[in-house]
Formats: sequence, structure tokens, C-alpha cells
Amino acid sequence: MSSKTVLRSLGYERYVIDSKLSYLKPIQTKSHQSFADEISHGLKQEPKSINPKFFYDEKGSELFEKICRLPEYYLTRTEIEILKKLNKDFTEHFSDEIRLIELGSGSSNKTRLLLDILDSFQDKIEYFPIDISEIIKESSKELQEDYDNLHITSIIDTYERGLEFIKNFDSGQNLIAFLGSSFGNFSPAEGLEFLHKINSTMKEGDLFLIGLDLIKEKKILEDAYDDSQGVTAQFNLNVLSRINNELDGDFDLSNFVHHAKYNEEKQRIEMYLRSVEKQSVSIHKANLSLNFEKDELIHTENSYKYSIPQIKQMLHSTNFKIHNIWQDQNQHYVLVLASKLE
Repeated sequence: MSSKTVLRSLGYERYVIDSKLSYLKPIQTKSHQSFADEISHGLKQEPKSINPKFFYDEKGSELFEKICRLPEYYLTRTEIEILKKLNKDFTEHFSDEIRLIELGSGSSNKTRLLLDILDSFQDKIEYFPIDISEIIKESSKELQEDYDNLHITSIIDTYERGLEFIKNFDSGQNLIAFLGSSFGNFSPAEGLEFLHKINSTMKEGDLFLIGLDLIKEKKILEDAYDDSQGVTAQFNLNVLSRINNELDGDFDLSNFVHHAKYNEEKQRIEMYLRSVEKQSVSIHKANLSLNFEKDELIHTENSYKYSIPQIKQMLHSTNFKIHNIWQDQNQHYVLVLASKLE
């Protein structure tokens, strides 16, 4: 059976850029309709909501990169600090050949740190980023230009479908990386379900590297999600611009403001868009008309924070064996390396 036939049997079409760079897309996709359906569903709820995965169009991704460089946003620089210190106690778990699977293309700085580790002992590096955004095509191209021995296959799809593809791809050893504390966007129940999904994808010998944000002072957390320069506000409001542009919406962005708070009881940052006045909005391609009261909120993101005991319990309960937990010097953030518990 040809590789093309195998890919099609798994639901994908391959698009080749060159001998070391290609990307996979689902054979049948209804991305615009799916976007409209999900936006319509979320905004019909009480309270209204928008899934945070829709933040990341081209402008949203650019704004998030700016957020990562802000002085208040400790997460990215702290994770990079930890990654730079991963050496022997990290690579001792690898075989001679291991493929990097990254959930979310993320910051290229962090990806490069992992690729550098693999480059130190492998003649050939295989990298499979999984992201729903087509922006990964460009970021993959930039990475590939900097590593002569790097072979990239980008999977433009949801994490769940991309992981299912990896599960059925071949018998090689994988390092699945989920960095940037994105896991915190899941509710506790969703998070456990997703960890079960990752675990079911893994084979004996596969490894899982996850970044998780720790519980800390309320001010540090709230400042990180409501910076003094207003970049996070622009990022949050941009999802309304995306709806306007892609779904023919008529949101007036000046009528909404960014709102972030830390819910100590639920251990999570909550992000909202608040309507500053009573107003009506239409989203034509979603066949949706909305009414907003003054100060009504659209919920756009939760970001859960964890304690070390909670992290251990969460991973053990989803059939993972923890090998290492690395923390930064301020104990703000952790990277956890785990494998499938046999």
C-alpha cells in the first residue's frame, strides 16, 4: 500500500513543499461552517461564551507573541528558563531516535530549544506540529530553514484528530510536547478527558512533556492577563474582529472592554469581554442576532492553576508515570515529563 493511500485511509491529504517539508490536512473540511456553528452555539448560551481556540487567527497569533514578551507575562520566559536547563536528566529517557510531536505550534523559541536537544544526539530530526491554524505552515517553513537535518510534517487539524493520526502512523518513539500552559484552558473534567486521550495515543517508550502554571499570588496572576500596555485587551477583542471579518458580523469593538479576574475558589483566571452599553449585534453567516445588556459578559477563556499534589494526582489518575518535575527558581511554573503507565 502506498504512503498516499495510507494517508487517505487515515483521512488526510499530503501537500509537499519540498523533500523535508510537507503538511497534512483533513480530506474533507468545513472550517468556515464549523467556525460559524461553534460561535453560534457559544453565543446562544447563558452566559455567552467564545471558545479560546478562536483567538489564533494571524493577527491573534501576532498579538499573543507580543504578550509573551510583556514584563507581566511570566509564563513564556519562565518556561524557557526551565527548558534551557533540561539536559542529561531529560535525554536519559530517550532512545537514539525520537520524533517530536508538538500540540500547538507555539513559540518558535521553545520549539527550537527542544529541537536543539534532539539535534545534539540525532542525525535526523522529525517534527510533527499539530495545530488547527494554517499559520503553522509559515512557522514550520521558518524552522526548517534553520536546521539542515530537520524533517517537518505539519498537521493542520484539531489536537484530538492529529493525535489519532499519530497513534496510527508508525511504531517509532514519540515525544509529545504540550507547552505554554495551554492545558489550563480545559475545565477539570475536560482536562482529565484530554489526558486520557493523549495516554491512549501513546505506545510503550513514548514520552509526554507538559507545561503547567502553578497557584501563586493573585496580583501576579491578574497582571499577567491584564497587562499595563493593553496588549492582552487587544488580543481578547481581536476575536470579535475575526467574527466580523470571517462571519460578516457587526461587532463594534469600541462597545466592548477586556475584563480579567482570578477566581481563587476555582483556581483559575477568567477572561471576559464586557459590553459597555445595551446593544444589538448580528452575525450574518451564522444567522445570529444578539442582544446585550450593559455590563453583560462574554466568557472567552479560563486558565486553571495547579498545585504540585494536584498535578501528580491528575497524571496518575490518567495512567501516567511521572519521571521528572522541573520548576523555576520562583516556583511559578513546572514542566512535567511522563510516560504511559504499563
